[in-house]
Amino acid sequence: MPELTSPQTTTLSIEAQVEALLFVSTQAVSPGQLAAALEVSTYVVERVLGDLENRYESRGLRLQRYGGRVQLTTAGEAAPLIERFLGLEATSRLTQAALEALSIVAYKQPTTRPQVDAIRGVNSDGVLRTLLSKGLVQEIGRAETPGRPILYATTPDFLQYFGLNSLDDLPPFEDEELVDGFESEPEEEESSDGG
Repeated sequence: MPELTSPQTTTLSIEAQVEALLFVSTQAVSPGQLAAALEVSTYVVERVLGDLENRYESRGLRLQRYGGRVQLTTAGEAAPLIERFLGLEATSRLTQAALEALSIVAYKQPTTRPQVDAIRGVNSDGVLRTLLSKGLVQEIGRAETPGRPILYATTPDFLQYFGLNSLDDLPPFEDEELVDGFESEPEEEESSDGG
């Protein structure tokens, strides 16, 4: 079993040191960055992160993982209390259109605006701009298709907003056809007598 102490001269355990670094970090960090700062192996840091995750399950903090990085956040269940404490109850809620587009991006990422439009059946320019401005989605590049449309993906703020620790915590999606992508045009609806 590897030694769970850092060569740094401190009386803090390696777990306390990892926790302190996560607490002061303004953004998600990789286990490799933590290992380099503490002069220990990435294996030791991953093991400590696993222990912290287990310990936080019943506490007010969580470790949020996204794209190979980790960040210390508050528990999603504490959101109403935190909003009330900080006077944020009046924060704007997402519209139905924004939730639709965000769901599509979350399950199909990376995805393009035309793909979101095809699934929703309406133009999603404004909705995607709103989600970008709220920091819930981000542009991550361009598709290698005609017109080179922008590719969108969710952000760590998306996870925090919904109280998720990682994208793996998303509920399973029942309609795999939407997740796997549209082949071309959506199927035409039968339009008989308006029923």
